[in-house]
Amino acid sequence: MLYTNVTTIKDFFLVGFPGLLPEYYGPVSALLFVVFLAIAVGNIFILVIVKSERSLHKPTYLIFCHLALTDLMFGTVTLPKIISKYWFNDSIVAFYGCFAQMYFVHFLGATHSFILMVMALDRFIAICAPLRYISLFTNTTVSVLCGMSWFMPISWMLGVVYDALRIPFCNSNVIVQCYCDHLSITSLGCQYVREVKIVALGLAMFSLLLPLGFIIVSYFVIIVAVLRMSSSDSRMKTLSTCTPQLIITCLYYLPRCFVYLANFVGFQFSLSGQIIVVNLYSLLPSAVNPVIYCFKTKDIKENLKKKFLTCKINITTKTG
Repeated sequence: MLYTNVTTIKDFFLVGFPGLLPEYYGPVSALLFVVFLAIAVGNIFILVIVKSERSLHKPTYLIFCHLALTDLMFGTVTLPKIISKYWFNDSIVAFYGCFAQMYFVHFLGATHSFILMVMALDRFIAICAPLRYISLFTNTTVSVLCGMSWFMPISWMLGVVYDALRIPFCNSNVIVQCYCDHLSITSLGCQYVREVKIVALGLAMFSLLLPLGFIIVSYFVIIVAVLRMSSSDSRMKTLSTCTPQLIITCLYYLPRCFVYLANFVGFQFSLSGQIIVVNLYSLLPSAVNPVIYCFKTKDIKENLKKKFLTCKINITTKTG
């Protein structure tokens, strides 16, 4: 379907959190800045430590690096603008800049979802075929699978953005959200664009439900395999290797599934509540994941302990 391009909007106005009083702008921007720092410092730290430690050059930690990179990029794409809104009263987003942000928001979300599927495959092979794990799941295999996770969403997200750009915009330019996303932008079109929204929703569900379905099946098989182990110590040790992956996966999928199910059964959030929930499940995992990598993963935790002890000995030697 062709649309007549009668776009007269040159900029978009970002509302952020509707109804927020001006006296709270400072604390909210400070909180968002702390979240941004946590995302940036935590995920850069993971990338650096895995890169610098040869003992961490393993498939599992390479997957963590890809997840950390998506988290870092998502925070960098979304947070600076909303921080500047509340810090410097800068609410204007350029027309094409908004579409660029929309592209990266949905592209990074889809990529993160597919990388979580690769992480589930890693644990599936490690537990269900441990003798073949080293030969089947090499660093090269991980690089190829994660590379595909980055590459696949590129083409269809370009198509989604192109379809959205063809919509004529001539009415409101107010985006009631903390960043530009597909629903917020297409809702401002001069005419109802059902086909564009259906295609975008279908691709979003594909990038969400396909990895989620694989993850559920793989962990179901993993649990069955663990329960068949004769030793309780072996069961606990095996399950502990899945703990970081399970927490990271649950942080990403459970809030999204809750929101979709709530809408499906007819429970409606207020507009402010909906924006807060969306930002919590979008940004909180990005800030929390590096902590999980460090304290729930044995090899990273051991490396951090060694570095800390070495640093402490060096300080003691210099002062002694």
